[in-house]
Amino acid sequence: MEQKVDGIAPETLDRLLDLVATEGMVERDKLTPDATFEDLGIQSADMVVILMAIEEEFGVYIPVDGDLADAQTVGDFLKVLAERMKDNAA
Repeated sequence: MEQKVDGIAPETLDRLLDLVATEGMVERDKLTPDATFEDLGIQSADMVVILMAIEEEFGVYIPVDGDLADAQTVGDFLKVLAERMKDNAA
């Protein structure tokens, strides 16, 4: 299933989803834009591990505040990540 998020190249999106699946211990095909972290069984502690893996993989710092803390779905999370990663690249 191909997903698209404005501001994230398709290959970067694939890497992000792979990290979320691996670190969140969920099947990759369940990571749809409208899937909630609650439904996926991803807890806040899991999110910290996921974010640390993303930071390490991409060499960016992603603070857990505001929009990111409020992200309830995979789609919301990816949109916030796109913004944060773009800000870090600038």
